[in-house]
Amino acid sequence: MHELVEFAVEKAMELGASYAEARFEEKNGTEVVMKNGNPEGLGILADRGMGIRVLVDGGMGFASTNVLTKESVFKAVKKAVKLARAASKVRRRPVEFSEENFHEVFYEVKMRKDFRDVSAEEKMDYLKRIEESVLGSGITVPMRFLSYRDFIWHKIFMNNEGALVESIIPRVSITYNLVVFEEGQMEQAPFVQRAFSGGLELIEKDEPWERALNDVKALQRLIKEGKEPPEGKVDIVISPEVAGIAVHESVGHPYELDRIMGREAAQAGESFVKPEMLGERIGSDAVTVIEDPTIPNSWGFYLYDDEGVKARPRYLIRNGIINEFLMNREYAAYLGMSSNASARAINYNREPIVRMANTYLAPGDYSFEELIEDVKLGVYMVSFNEWNIDDRRYQQRYIGREAYLIENGEIKHPVRKPILEITTKGLWSSVDAVGKEVEMFPGTCGKGEPGQGVPVWMGGAPARLRDVVLRR
Repeated sequence: MHELVEFAVEKAMELGASYAEARFEEKNGTEVVMKNGNPEGLGILADRGMGIRVLVDGGMGFASTNVLTKESVFKAVKKAVKLARAASKVRRRPVEFSEENFHEVFYEVKMRKDFRDVSAEEKMDYLKRIEESVLGSGITVPMRFLSYRDFIWHKIFMNNEGALVESIIPRVSITYNLVVFEEGQMEQAPFVQRAFSGGLELIEKDEPWERALNDVKALQRLIKEGKEPPEGKVDIVISPEVAGIAVHESVGHPYELDRIMGREAAQAGESFVKPEMLGERIGSDAVTVIEDPTIPNSWGFYLYDDEGVKARPRYLIRNGIINEFLMNREYAAYLGMSSNASARAINYNREPIVRMANTYLAPGDYSFEELIEDVKLGVYMVSFNEWNIDDRRYQQRYIGREAYLIENGEIKHPVRKPILEITTKGLWSSVDAVGKEVEMFPGTCGKGEPGQGVPVWMGGAPARLRDVVLRR
């Protein structure tokens, strides 16, 4: 494939491109599904192809092919060049890419327990362990949807500016959806996922069967003991899971520079953030939000992005101040900056666009006990059933699933569906303390047209919000 990738770049330059890149991708994997104790089937993932992107006369063109011959690749190159020339005639501003330092590098995530050496039956056993754990609790769980998935993601990227990046990243995940029905009431843990870059040893260490058991116990406790939450101004302690969805939706997305510049307006939405807001305060001194693709074994892991730029931690908010945006080469050039390696594509047939990877609320100095000890009246929101946020990522709403009353510094009984409605600035300005322990949660982040759902982690440390309005 190295020869074919190099061939694509050379032919694009011969046809008049000022810039050319080629990205080969191959995915191979399996999926097994169980529903209510019954195996539902086996899926096989096998996909490979190449995407070519070029700049010609200030226009950008992209084309792809899954027929990996020189004839087919050359045809895709010609199509990309043709599209770029056509785009150059209608664009008001030519596309430019930021200047970067490129490398020739190979990296691979190693597996201690290689899932390619394990049969589908053995993979199904992981789901059976969840099934046995949940049913062995004595709790009525009438609906149980469980799935296991793994795949190897192999990429080769080359451009005409000296980049040659090859990577092999295995990814493995387990997802479950559980419904508890007792005393005529139903509560649900909707599509909880555990996911990593690496081998089966990570699933075994994570023990999703224990997590599932804890989830159904919490749902049963909510049914049997749940009461109405307090209303009005109270303190709220949010868990790493709730902090994670908040940083992903209200910090990560609005800090994507292509969204800020308007590209996503008709697709994924707009942003309340503007380029001139760099350096402005958006939260309290306790708030630092980091976006880091390089976290080992993370679901969103990579060391080089899909433009060949070396990845690093991105500090989106530092001590309450807007510090940097997520940028690819095109949008970094608009601001006269360098890319911070935020370009990602979900497949060879998708253009790399600005994306998150692993976004989290950085830890502070507080133990969990210290976060709640001086809360006179409040709620500890452990997980959420639902979240909503407007297209500008400013007005948002989180509805708790597992949540508890805090009274005089002690956690009391469960409360049902507390609702936090707040602005982005109001949320992060109300944080006065952040915990020490970080936990991350996987997800699939959607964006783009055609849609691209990329693997991400979101999470961080627990945090205390003072005097925020809680609704029922």
